[in-house]
Amino acid sequence: MTEISAAQKCMSSQTDSLAVALFSEILTVDQLARNNVAKALPRGMVLSHFSVLNHLARTQSERSPAQLARTFHLTRGAMTNTLRKLETSGYIHIRPDWDDARRKMVTISPAGRSARDAALAAIAPIIADAVDQIGVDKVRAILPVLRDLRIQLSESE
Repeated sequence: MTEISAAQKCMSSQTDSLAVALFSEILTVDQLARNNVAKALPRGMVLSHFSVLNHLARTQSERSPAQLARTFHLTRGAMTNTLRKLETSGYIHIRPDWDDARRKMVTISPAGRSARDAALAAIAPIIADAVDQIGVDKVRAILPVLRDLRIQLSESE
């Protein structure tokens, strides 16, 4: 059996405390950001709808529901529900995959692009204000750390 030194125990305890503090802050920021952004979205749009529309607008290409589910770390059922609501609103087009009739392909519609642009215009001032309050240099400095953390967590799934 390997003995753990007092220094290793102390270091492990410090690392654990740091990790807990980091994730507590991230989860709190996530909740506050979601609430603030959700309040600013156009009537009838929820954050999950905006997220899908924004992704489709940024990628400018078709995606299958399974690809979207993986991108957003959701079940296919949850993504299908979101896509059904977006299609009912006229924000996306869903067509059969011509190469594999069992699959479908999703694209953003002109109405969806307009809705996404309106949502972006509504939330942009909130995000810009937060960056201004914190400071551009601080935000720029933390982005690589957050990106590394996202990559690390994605790889462990």
